[in-house]
Amino acid sequence: MTRARVVVAGLGDTGLLTAIHLARRVDVVGISSKPGLVSGQELGVRLTRPQDWATRYWIPFDRYRRLDRVRTVHGVLAGADLAARTITVERADGTTALEPYDVLVIATGVSNGFWRRPGLEQAADVHTGLTSAHDRLAAARSIAVIGGGAAAVSAAGNAALTWPGKRVELYFPGDAALPQHHPRVWRKVRRMLEERAVGVHAGHRAVLPPLIDRITEGPVEWSTGQPASSADAVVWAVGNVQPNTSWLPAELLDDAGFVRVGRHLQTPSHPEVFAIGDVAATDPLRSSARNRADRLLARNVRAQLAGRPLGTYKPPRHRWGSVFGVQPNGLEVFAPTGHPFRFPSWSIETVLWPLIVRRGIYGGVRATSPTGR
Repeated sequence: MTRARVVVAGLGDTGLLTAIHLARRVDVVGISSKPGLVSGQELGVRLTRPQDWATRYWIPFDRYRRLDRVRTVHGVLAGADLAARTITVERADGTTALEPYDVLVIATGVSNGFWRRPGLEQAADVHTGLTSAHDRLAAARSIAVIGGGAAAVSAAGNAALTWPGKRVELYFPGDAALPQHHPRVWRKVRRMLEERAVGVHAGHRAVLPPLIDRITEGPVEWSTGQPASSADAVVWAVGNVQPNTSWLPAELLDDAGFVRVGRHLQTPSHPEVFAIGDVAATDPLRSSARNRADRLLARNVRAQLAGRPLGTYKPPRHRWGSVFGVQPNGLEVFAPTGHPFRFPSWSIETVLWPLIVRRGIYGGVRATSPTGR
């Protein structure tokens, strides 16, 4: 009997886990413009400690044991024929291929600044991107971070920790940063920023320059009336997300270009097409990217193929998770209620990463890839 074929379009944080869960029961093809997982998480650690970040968040696909069952295709998505159930991929070797599917999972994420870009990259490109951004900040005497979300707060807090001699300023438009988290998260995080001598500037809405997909140089102009601010390096983390959906038919998308889904993470017009992660318009927070919805989606795909009832995704009211990433005293994670819990520093490399993350969540990650990395 021929097994069903599922194409997972996008192998970022959520698409990768979805492919892993599905691979035991169906034939899975994973499409990625990167040669491995290049996570969008922990911008602050990525900028200030790129080697530490790469150890945890930049991992070639052949190191994931449960991806051994998945055929991964390195290429860029170029189109989808919903009637024929095929997608078009422009592969890294310059050829073009059609990939047929019984079920399509869209997990292509969003573009958001210099650390989340949709284009084709090789391993050397990933390395260059990591080191160049770090070197740019390391050479600066002053750093301005623009934005009020977790990426901006993380960048400012980690920069101040790594380079205590630099002037680090955080600017955001509202009365408080982290507006998508529970209010008590910002109250605690602000105290931590002030302890690190980060300048915290509420009520500053920046006039966006033509290019914010890179680290720029000041001055920064404000539409809210404050005098311009200067800095040697300006990190733009303003949440200007663009869904990576230009390859999809308009009938699948909402007015902002995100994939419309219902409570089963299934598109309304095509029940054989699902979406998950930042690209899926599940709720205002697009929270399926951060709430282990990958397991639910994998179950729903199998249920769809078998004609069984599908489970319902229930989004939380607030974002949750780590803000600063791993710090010298461990990893602090905030629950949706805003209450923190901490993994002590001794547990990071002995329990959290090897046992909980790599074995428990990913089902085993090899120390090195068969190609030697």
